Amino acid sequence: MKYRYATLGMLVALAIITFLDRISIAVAGARIQDELHIGPERWGWILGAFVLAYALFEIPAGVIGDRWGQRGVLARIVVWWSGFTALTGMATGFWPLLGIRFLFGAGEAGAYPNASGVIARWFPPKEHARCQGFIWAASRFGGALSPLIVVPLQAWIGWRATFFVLGGVGAVWAAVWLLWYRDPAPVAKLPGQHASLPWRILAASPQIRIILLMYWCYAWGSWFFFAWFPTYLVKAAGFTEKEMGLFASLPFLMGTLGNLAGGVLSDKLVGRWGLRLGRVIPASASLAVSALLLVAMSLTRDKTAIVVLASLGFGVADLMLPAAWAVCLDIGHEYAGTITGAMNTAGQLGGFVCSVSFGYLVTASGGYQVPIWIIAALVMFAAFLFTRIDPGKRLVE
Repeated sequence: MKYRYATLGMLVALAIITFLDRISIAVAGARIQDELHIGPERWGWILGAFVLAYALFEIPAGVIGDRWGQRGVLARIVVWWSGFTALTGMATGFWPLLGIRFLFGAGEAGAYPNASGVIARWFPPKEHARCQGFIWAASRFGGALSPLIVVPLQAWIGWRATFFVLGGVGAVWAAVWLLWYRDPAPVAKLPGQHASLPWRILAASPQIRIILLMYWCYAWGSWFFFAWFPTYLVKAAGFTEKEMGLFASLPFLMGTLGNLAGGVLSDKLVGRWGLRLGRVIPASASLAVSALLLVAMSLTRDKTAIVVLASLGFGVADLMLPAAWAVCLDIGHEYAGTITGAMNTAGQLGGFVCSVSFGYLVTASGGYQVPIWIIAALVMFAAFLFTRIDPGKRLVE
């Protein structure tokens, strides 16, 4: 029992570090753009390069973890992305930074599918959503820490040295993980580990297609906050860099609470209403409310209202995350890492399109309002799609 929860603690630390590193470039974005002379459209490609690579390598990393165990796979993932986090501080222009960010994304891919694989091995199904809630809450806490750490740190030692420091944090985690964690059984004896994944069933499943499309649409909302929200606060809402460093963290703090509440709520509702209603109702409702809050945020110029509506919009949407990732465990079981990898791949592809197109949409529309309305519409469609999911139907009986 103690080892199980210590393992969860290590995954929580991992989740904090992933988003601390991932959000840092958005927080440092204004300084990097100015020093390297990168405009809005090209900056969208810098942000999108990470997401595209993350999407491309997500499923392979999940499959490898399912087959060979998560201990070594997670260690390699963290060492790789930490190295390229540090290399971000050595970028000299658009093309070097683009390559570094692409390789950074390739390295970080698979972190969450493999964390899900660890949960599937160590925790009973009735605790899956709760465990996912802790992990995703930790990721949002890492996002909240990023502006609070990066803004003062880059003011003190510069943005380049800041990325060196962040890279070192991940390297420490990888060393502790390798020394301490062991997979719960010899990999060859784990059920389903050497059975080939039923790719035909996966490709033919209408439910899987709905899950992938739902997560693709949802990701537009999350990646607005991951990639463009700090810039939006400075360029469109009139916040200073210091104000941005403080207020950009608030949506992620609300996301932390949303994930904790969402995991507990989903598991409790499953016990009361059954698997389908317990997963679907809170997830779909939270996405719909989030879409409306995004629209409201775009219609006001009051700084306080922007912060409140943005924080609530992100926090409410994150009520959905534990349920969505638990659904993959519900239907995937021994293929949990692969199914979560497929879902997250769809999400990262949505995030890639959002990150790249947002800059062009801002330029074409002359502001941030229309792009945010498009994002809100996609999040609302994700709410509808979630109602079509039945987590009681396993992929392979």
